[in-house]
Amino acid sequence: MLDERRVVAENAFVELVVWKFPKTVPGGAHRFKYRLAFVVNGQCVVRYDNETGKGDHRHAGKREMSYRFTTIESLLTDFWNDVDRRRL
Repeated sequence: MLDERRVVAENAFVELVVWKFPKTVPGGAHRFKYRLAFVVNGQCVVRYDNETGKGDHRHAGKREMSYRFTTIESLLTDFWNDVDRRRL
């Protein structure tokens, strides 16, 4: 399990939560449940999650798009790349 909160700027933080289950999660194609969020000034500007009923997806501002989960490593890389683009 990963459960971490990192302050990345005076007005921003990242929250990383990942659980690994012994079996595939309901409605999913893998054994992970996750929520990765980048919050600036109290507003979530990037979020990756796989809530029940929606499957793997990501949020960029107010837009929601499906996300193709392959590995935890790729998920974290994709998330941090989105965070870096938003921080510029």
